[in-house]
Amino acid sequence: MAWRIVVGLLDDVKDPRGERVRREIREHLGIELEQVRTLDVYTVDADLSEAEVEAAAAGPLSDPVIQRYAVNRPLARDFDVLIEVGFRPGVTDNVGRTAREAIQYLTGRPFAAGEAVYTSVQYLLKGKVDKAIAERIASGFLGNGLIQRWDIVTAAEFDQEKGVTITLPKVTGDARPEVREIDLDVADEALMQISRDGMLALNLDEMKTIQAHAIDPTFSQTRTAVGLGAKLTDVELEALAQTWSEHCKHKIFSARIDYEDEQGRKESINSLFKTYIVGATRDIRAAKGEKDFCLSVFKDNAGVIAFNEDWSVVFKVETHNSPSALDPYGGALTGIVGVNRDGMGTGMGARLIFNTDVFCFASPFYEKPLPPRLLHPRRIFEGVVEGVEHGGNKSGIPTVNGSIVFDERFAGKPLVYCGTASIMPRVLNGKPCHEKKVQVGDHIVMTGGRIGKDGIHGATFSSEELHEGSPVTAVQIGDPITQKRMFDFLLIARDRGLYSSITDNGAGGLSSSVGEMSEDTGGFELHLDRAPLKYPGLQPWEILISEAQERMTLAVPPEKLEEFIQLAREMDVEAVDLGVFTDSGYFHCLYEGRTVAYLPMEFLHGGVPQMVISAKWTPPKTAEPVFPVPADLGAELGKLLGRLNICSKESVIRRYDHEVQAGTVIKPLVGVANDGPSDAAVFRPLFDSFEGVVVSHGICPSYSDIDTYHMMACAIDEGLRNYVAVGGDIEHVAGLDNFCWCDPVKSEKTPDGEYKAAQLVRANKALYEYCVAFGVPLISGKDSMKNDYQIGDTKISIPPTVLFSVIGKIDDVRQAVSMDVKRPGDLVYLLGETRDECGGSEYYSELGFLGSNVPKVDAMTAFARYQALNAAQRQGLVRSCHDLSDGGLGVALAEKAFAGGYGLRVELEGMVVEGELRDDTLLFSESPSRLLVTVRPQERESFERLFAGQALACLGEVLDTPRLVVSRSGRTLLDVDINLLKEAWQAPLREL
Repeated sequence: MAWRIVVGLLDDVKDPRGERVRREIREHLGIELEQVRTLDVYTVDADLSEAEVEAAAAGPLSDPVIQRYAVNRPLARDFDVLIEVGFRPGVTDNVGRTAREAIQYLTGRPFAAGEAVYTSVQYLLKGKVDKAIAERIASGFLGNGLIQRWDIVTAAEFDQEKGVTITLPKVTGDARPEVREIDLDVADEALMQISRDGMLALNLDEMKTIQAHAIDPTFSQTRTAVGLGAKLTDVELEALAQTWSEHCKHKIFSARIDYEDEQGRKESINSLFKTYIVGATRDIRAAKGEKDFCLSVFKDNAGVIAFNEDWSVVFKVETHNSPSALDPYGGALTGIVGVNRDGMGTGMGARLIFNTDVFCFASPFYEKPLPPRLLHPRRIFEGVVEGVEHGGNKSGIPTVNGSIVFDERFAGKPLVYCGTASIMPRVLNGKPCHEKKVQVGDHIVMTGGRIGKDGIHGATFSSEELHEGSPVTAVQIGDPITQKRMFDFLLIARDRGLYSSITDNGAGGLSSSVGEMSEDTGGFELHLDRAPLKYPGLQPWEILISEAQERMTLAVPPEKLEEFIQLAREMDVEAVDLGVFTDSGYFHCLYEGRTVAYLPMEFLHGGVPQMVISAKWTPPKTAEPVFPVPADLGAELGKLLGRLNICSKESVIRRYDHEVQAGTVIKPLVGVANDGPSDAAVFRPLFDSFEGVVVSHGICPSYSDIDTYHMMACAIDEGLRNYVAVGGDIEHVAGLDNFCWCDPVKSEKTPDGEYKAAQLVRANKALYEYCVAFGVPLISGKDSMKNDYQIGDTKISIPPTVLFSVIGKIDDVRQAVSMDVKRPGDLVYLLGETRDECGGSEYYSELGFLGSNVPKVDAMTAFARYQALNAAQRQGLVRSCHDLSDGGLGVALAEKAFAGGYGLRVELEGMVVEGELRDDTLLFSESPSRLLVTVRPQERESFERLFAGQALACLGEVLDTPRLVVSRSGRTLLDVDINLLKEAWQAPLREL
């Protein structure tokens, strides 16, 4: 029997959730309601007695101080329309899982197979609302039709005795698991139909390669011995599609690209990845020689660098764009907990120390009509922010650094970058902790969560543009609590030496994790029917490729298996033996003793045909705008401070815990009121040492509209100058490149593919050249290459975007520097040269222009400047330091002043410039590699000596009055109260 437990607040208790929903319905949909109240519903589908259900309702499921409950009767009253929203069948219900565990603890017995708790929320709407309006509210805000269902009942229809009657969201699947054989001996169009119908995301060349392999007589002969026929099974085809997906195989970065530049010069590039990314790191490490601090690059879930003689730092940044477009909360939550697993699955495992996140959205105030299947940008904004918040905060990991970038083109697909840093011993049990290797005979053990339909086809779905067929089941819902418990268990198992290798079940699930781990031995034997499931009825192929969350795969030696399983049992973590690693040469899966997949490892991992992509660079036709210098530059500065890409993100930052673990030294917000914008984060991971980890990033997609080469260079430089601004050692820093691109392959859908591919080539050329120039090795990264929306004739492509993250070391966190001015009388210095470089800037964008003079990086002078700045910081000469980026000098001056609570008086005539520059160009140019520093007057000579021969200008001083006064040759350009500037900066996103 199914029991319905309804829990609601007492009448005299305010319902903040209901009030928030009412306010957001007004803001999102323009519908004004008198009142919204909410009720939580637990549908308990289990063989429990009435007394047990009453005890659960009165105990763990409600708070008697502020709530009341009802069992099998409604609590809803005084409403006009009721909307009940719950998950669709097969979607992870974390609250329901927790409720089930609570009831099991209460009763002292586990739920039987097929028993579960399902949760939903009832929204009681009061006001001028009917069923049609309620459907708009349900579909447009309260529910996401991809993963949720809803029922709508008017007050007149409501049954006062029974309440709302719903069908249980149970997944039962087919009566019996079935393995289908796929006939690939068909015409080309039929091959492609198989790919489309199966959401395989394989092109014709790839399908024909599989077809040729399947009809090879040698292939058929080997299959007979294991009981398979000549045709591929659905399990095998799904495994190939997952392994060969763009998401997993990075086919575009591995392609041969035939590139032609604007001069007609041609070259053939055999793999962007090997040529520019691996090539840069190889050359940099060779140049560093004995000073090379890289330990593990490009061969594991994350990169590893040396921190000191005893510890290593692990870092990875991932993207979760496609899932976040469909379900912002679930997609982003999965993004952060997924990258957490990357750190845990690197080497022999690492302890997580902090998270970072960068989001790219369309404006939350977007007012244009949205094409089908696109959620409103504000809904995506709020869902993504909440998902990453829940993933990080509930995992006990501080979020220490991030950014939000806005561009209308991100309405087609948002970008959600999530990063995690971890720390591991340099040596563990006599071996380097960053190394691991599966041994023949090791058992395949899966631990953590169970397998469900959520996340099926996640890898292949993320390899396509968002379209009308994008699947519900591609979105996973993470569970940080279960994952944290698993991590605690795994660190103990690691220290006891209970396993020989570990990786996460990310894209592709068991197919990916076991398939990749088995490359160490050359084969495996996996029993899919042993895998623990969330519910019955999953097909073997679904079990293999499901990306259901919080799972890790381990290689456990036979003699350690019993101890490993026992430790898991003691710590209430599920661990199951699924098979064994072999040297058979085959990807071998069985179900109930029958072979369902038998693929040669060599073909699975090396059989995908190399793509050939044509790229032709034709510079876009851009020009510098002609317009007079605005009469009121103070007003222009206020407008810039209020732009979404510059304004305060405090309303988002405050939702993240950056204090947990007590290691954050330079925090996301700094200054006299702890609300100024920090350049980078400094984290102290070891409490017996003052050594610190510094993390920062650069991202500037607006420059892509002019030239992706300089966009890439500026992103690298921005990340590095943010890093050195707080005291990061420029000699001990590594980079991670995360490319998010629109489809660069020319086709009927992408007629400008050659141009987009050329943009990709130019960005990679800059990546190599500037990383080598700065001596920054690339230790990890990721690419996401199908960030387009395509339904009907409507196509929205993101601007080519690269997030360049940097991580490194500061020897003593007590020498870290924040961006806010500290004391009146301190001198204000500008480091670096200012040029006529407003192309792609926030200033031009505010005026409706693009321009052509994109900022360009001079790596040689920038590197010398960063070295000198480090020397000044180590000598204690730098009181504050802030980088110049969006909005240029004007914005940096304002931020520095209001963060510290003091004014500034500066004279621009002394600036080091190139050519004759207008007043507005001096203030708002975004020339890179520049920093704004304050220094005590008595240390002026020592400071200037360090920068001898470099571009350096003393512009003025810190005031004890709250004014920003800027002049040029005696002319006052602006004189503004810093409190007014701060209000302009804080206002735009304050209420989000």
